Amino acid sequence: QVQIVESGGGLVEPGGSLRLSCGASGFAFSISTMGWYRQAPEKQREMVSIISMSDGLSNYASSVKGRFTISRGNAKNTVYLQMDSLKPEDTAVYYCKATTLTESAWGQGTQVTVSS
Repeated sequence: QVQIVESGGGLVEPGGSLRLSCGASGFAFSISTMGWYRQAPEKQREMVSIISMSDGLSNYASSVKGRFTISRGNAKNTVYLQMDSLKPEDTAVYYCKATTLTESAWGQGTQVTVSS
């Protein structure tokens, strides 16, 4: 049974930091990429960052480049998103997605709110 579990969201003041965690399990094939996406109220879901699980290469949305860092954890199929210099416009539900050659799956999402 495929499972994606996220954690680490919360309320933070502008300029603050948060770290999101995501663990994936139950896939029939090796996970090729894991990524973070976000969806703000009344907006479409957008890609934040994606990382290759084999070589660690990563991509970022232009809006978060230089502020967010995605990384692989020591545990298998684990990724983190370090979010620094947070802005109110980063407020959204953040979702983790894991992808293999044959399937992909989403987590339930974790709320990140940036407000003073």
